[in-house]
Amino acid sequence: MRRLCLMLFLCLSNPLLASDDDGFKPLFNGQDLTGWVPVNVAPSTFSVKDGLIVSTGIPTGTLRTEKMYENFIIELDWRHMKAGGNAGLFVWADPITHIGVPFSRGVEVQILDGHETANYTSHGDIFPIWGARMKPDRIHPGGWERCLPSEKRCKPSPEWNHYRVTCNNGTIKLEVNGKEVSGGTGCTPRKGYLCLESEGSECHFKNVRIKELPSTNPKPEEIALEATGFQSLYTGLDLTGWKATEKHQGHWEPSDWKLIYDGKSDAEDPSLWTEQEFGDLEMICDWRWTGTPVKRKWPKILPSGLEEIGTDGKPVEIEVDDAGDSGIYLRGSSKSQVNMWCRPCGSGEVYGYRTDAAQPAEVRSGVTPKIVADNPIGEWNRFYITLRGDRLTVRLNGKLVIENAQLPGIAERGPLALQHHGDPIEFANIFVRELSK
Repeated sequence: MRRLCLMLFLCLSNPLLASDDDGFKPLFNGQDLTGWVPVNVAPSTFSVKDGLIVSTGIPTGTLRTEKMYENFIIELDWRHMKAGGNAGLFVWADPITHIGVPFSRGVEVQILDGHETANYTSHGDIFPIWGARMKPDRIHPGGWERCLPSEKRCKPSPEWNHYRVTCNNGTIKLEVNGKEVSGGTGCTPRKGYLCLESEGSECHFKNVRIKELPSTNPKPEEIALEATGFQSLYTGLDLTGWKATEKHQGHWEPSDWKLIYDGKSDAEDPSLWTEQEFGDLEMICDWRWTGTPVKRKWPKILPSGLEEIGTDGKPVEIEVDDAGDSGIYLRGSSKSQVNMWCRPCGSGEVYGYRTDAAQPAEVRSGVTPKIVADNPIGEWNRFYITLRGDRLTVRLNGKLVIENAQLPGIAERGPLALQHHGDPIEFANIFVRELSK
């Protein structure tokens, strides 16, 4: 009898020892965040205290599972520590944030307190975000792809609530405190990562467990992107990991998930360099112009990388709306800069090599953008940069602008930098993964 009581005590006090006869397994061990990966938040954003996952809510972002899940039942308890708090559980999500936002594509199960309107509630809304799709179980009053709950069952802060979410073959159902209230069908993706959301205020999670269900063989287009090891270079809180001097402070300004630069630093080197050096890498970086555009004329660049010369013997110029100039320095050199600007040739070119008359013709043409892929001024852009050896490939907003261009003489390793060029600009979603030789 004493042995039976002891085993019962151990099972209740340690979820990893609990019986899994019902098919559920813990997603949180009650001690640390083993099995979870910060996507775009600081190391301190999610922590474990007194057997709970504690989210500070700052910065806005997510913590995801290491593993993808397809069909499953997930249960968790949550509570907001402040009235009006906001958080969420994402299912079938991508491992990297969508362009210009702090969240990944996926389906969100809302965890919200004290907000009630005709279009959204605090009682278990479900909706797809950033390119995901879902047909809600009930027609939304505004026509949104969002299912509002059939009744209000959530308890207000700081009381605990229990969610049971069943995801199977692209169908999702949510039970709030023991009763199904919302759902949707035809979800895409229908296989991906699970995420806990941080969005502005402290939220606690516990008793997180999952039961996997048999696969229903999703098509490749129904599966989220697979994690490939990208690490965030920006905490959302401060300039940790960057060589920031006193004269950078107040100009390179952390602002939640965005890093804002006013263009006015008077540091000896006002560009912002990473402390870490990199060799071969893939890099993701979002950016947008925030200044007021003005009309300027810039030379027309030919596919060869040379300026077009008119019949009068002068460079042909094109007038554009110009909001600024910046770029990303690779391996410690301003010459190997992937440009961000509003010039006629488009962003992505490597100006230092294109304008170097000593370089062979194939080098100068190689670093000249194939197409203009910039989004309109004020909208977010995304660079996807690959550098292997001295070969550079750049995709801008999903379009190939530089392909396997050679950068003769580039160093084998060096830091990265966000360039100062005197113009205001915002950065976000800065991720890097090093490539093996």
